[in-house]
Amino acid sequence: MRLTGKVFIFGNNIDTDVIIPGRYLVTSEAEELARYCFEDIRPGFGRRAGVKGSIILAGENFGSGSSREHAPLAIKGAGIKCVLAKSFSRIFLRNAINIGLPIAEVSQIDGFSEGDEITVDFTKGAVRNNRTKEIFKITSLPEFIQKIMKSGGWLNYINNFILRGAR
Repeated sequence: MRLTGKVFIFGNNIDTDVIIPGRYLVTSEAEELARYCFEDIRPGFGRRAGVKGSIILAGENFGSGSSREHAPLAIKGAGIKCVLAKSFSRIFLRNAINIGLPIAEVSQIDGFSEGDEITVDFTKGAVRNNRTKEIFKITSLPEFIQKIMKSGGWLNYINNFILRGAR
């Protein structure tokens, strides 16, 4: 799987309350949650036209805090193609995979600027900054997890690959 998009950069310790503040947890509809994605640190982020089709690049411990699956749902609902971070909280990682939000750990985040176009190649385990032409390593997830993400989440994967026997 290969994805290209404009990068939005976030720092370390972005917790689930920052991703989707608790006061907006009145729904589990991704499109509604997206409206308030990162509302407290970047007001209007989820409603900006330039967000859809973009990629988030963050520091360490992305998605820490509560185990709510609303956080990756809000990000996916906003049209973010994938999230790259130096590290993820374990529960956020699992929730992202379950809903089909592509994520990967990146070896470093220096060398990227907000707005750079990047290409993430999950199969090769690399991210390329298309402005600087630099290539950085990402942690490739096992092939079956890549299939889950590519399928749009765990339920779609079960339906397509287990119940129907697709390849």
